[in-house]
Amino acid sequence: MASQMLEMEERPQPRARLTEDIFDALFAGCTHEHYRAGHYLFMQDDVAERVYGVIEGAVEIALYSEGGRKLVANLETEKCVFGEIATLDGGTRTATATCMTDATLVSLSRRQLFDRIEQHPKLATTMIGLLCARLRYVSAELGDQALLKIEARLAKRLSFLSGLIKDEGGWIHISQSDLAEFLGATRESVNKTLTDLRKSKLIDVKRGAIKILNGRGLERIGAASGD
Repeated sequence: MASQMLEMEERPQPRARLTEDIFDALFAGCTHEHYRAGHYLFMQDDVAERVYGVIEGAVEIALYSEGGRKLVANLETEKCVFGEIATLDGGTRTATATCMTDATLVSLSRRQLFDRIEQHPKLATTMIGLLCARLRYVSAELGDQALLKIEARLAKRLSFLSGLIKDEGGWIHISQSDLAEFLGATRESVNKTLTDLRKSKLIDVKRGAIKILNGRGLERIGAASGD
């Protein structure tokens, strides 16, 4: 297996998307599994049984507090892998995975995953890369939460989502409530910030969707410090 097959695909933010060759090698022979939007794949603190890969659609990864408060940690899309942390260490799930859209997935059991790593040792390099990507992503998110104002955090999140789920017209189909869950903020604060960005002609807003009009302007806001 060529080493380039095992390299992580570079993205603006560290995520768990693999090159097509290594994704196909990892999940070779796996049956396509079809799920409806809203289907729970696993819940936070569940015992881990499988690692998943996304063929089509989007899967939401979210954390829940004991009081039921929700924080969306990430979205996994085409050629992304998720559920690997608990599957590798045999512990419980660190988050809840829900199909945000209708989705087609593939999956491996823990035993199958280790068998494939044994058969193709360079797959271990890929899994290490996945774990490092998770750590870098979480570190960046924690930094944003602590250091950036909501305007900068929202600008960065919109730029991120635009690269993942915008439609052919450039619209990001997401509710303000869902955006608030991504940011760990209130819906009211998100609504106010979106209104300000719209007045500045950086975005357009319609019911259930947002469109970036000035990507560079939004990136400048996202790069601003929290001072």
